[in-house]
Amino acid sequence: MDKLKISEQRIIQTITTIITNGYIVGFMKGKIFTGNSKFICVPGLNCYSCPGAVGSCPIGSLQAVLGGRKHNFSFYVLGFIMLFGVLLGRFVCGFLCPFGFLQDLLHKIKLPKIKVPKRIDKPLRYLKYAILLIPVILLPIFLTNQYGMAQPYFCQWICPAGTLEGGIPLLIKNEPLRETIGFLFNWKMGILVLIIAVSIFIYRPFCKYICPLGAFYSLFNKFSFYQMNVDKLKCNGCKTCEKQCKMNVKITKDINSVECIRCGECKKACPKGAITSGVYLEGTVGVTKTNEHTFHQ
Repeated sequence: MDKLKISEQRIIQTITTIITNGYIVGFMKGKIFTGNSKFICVPGLNCYSCPGAVGSCPIGSLQAVLGGRKHNFSFYVLGFIMLFGVLLGRFVCGFLCPFGFLQDLLHKIKLPKIKVPKRIDKPLRYLKYAILLIPVILLPIFLTNQYGMAQPYFCQWICPAGTLEGGIPLLIKNEPLRETIGFLFNWKMGILVLIIAVSIFIYRPFCKYICPLGAFYSLFNKFSFYQMNVDKLKCNGCKTCEKQCKMNVKITKDINSVECIRCGECKKACPKGAITSGVYLEGTVGVTKTNEHTFHQ
């Protein structure tokens, strides 16, 4: 019976994916939803061109504004991402991102798993910050056409979520689009297939090494309102939590690491109940909780 039990994380991931891609008519007709909600960004990586998407992807929106003719600085888009970052940090990655959900499901496939050696894993973790800085921010500003406009470089050349959620469903329903398939689509299909294959053997490779949205949210992990805490009075140093953590976080030293996606597996694994999590706001009952479960970073 335990194996059939659905975790709270899976329930929230499923509900979030359904809500953010709830325009069923779009999938049936092969048309993109264009209602007013498309002006609002969803918290996770979710392609604007997905026929079912009822909101905009924050990374796609940021590139669209930066790459516009006037190179406007989007206080709305940046403010939206920062709001979720300050409130939740990478909790968004662990619970509210459809593409993260897909990787979780793929990793459930019962095949041998691969642990990436530390000498390779550690430098690769910085790649997502380079992707955030270069194709997401700098290229749309500086690499423009004769009209002063730029392509959404990350969405166009890298994002596997766009291929899966937008490209494939639209091609299935639109024959004229299938006739235009060329190098770019094949290139992105190759990236998608690679990410899907690697996700079976390595836990969340896209989140760990590539995702610019995860890179952005990670900057807020240490001081977001949502925090993970280790009670040193209860912790016996067994490090069972660290053995369970698929993101390879040194939980007993830095539980609110930039790599923590708040999945809660460490909390479930702790035999002493020393790990807690929650939203703590100064001046509320959360202060009592925070004092009881002191931050030790």
